Amino acid sequence: MSEINEASILEMAMGAISERVDYEMDRVIKNILDRNTKATAKRKVTVELTLTPDDDRRVISISATAKSSLCPTNAIATSLYIGTDPKTGELRVQEMTPQIPGQLSAFGSEAPERKILKMAQEG
Repeated sequence: MSEINEASILEMAMGAISERVDYEMDRVIKNILDRNTKATAKRKVTVELTLTPDDDRRVISISATAKSSLCPTNAIATSLYIGTDPKTGELRVQEMTPQIPGQLSAFGSEAPERKILKMAQEG
């Protein structure tokens, strides 16, 4: 007499369901290792199985999806200064930097010019 070969639902579809779960786990692990994300944030892998029986309740069609909820990357902060151009009197918005442009740091590097925000043209 042969043994019954019982298997988990995750092993069905020739292992494709399990492969999808593993794929999402890989994405989660990479997200955890990404230094641009919060280390202690929760991540989630969700496996959804949708079972649709036929009218005779003998055949069940199964649709399986696996998806992950990842941690977004950390927010990047900067500050802008709003003023007027002393020569033209036009509104100017520029990024604030810790050093004056052209100033040398303690390590000998020169501070770059501040970025000026490109404003939409009126009219």
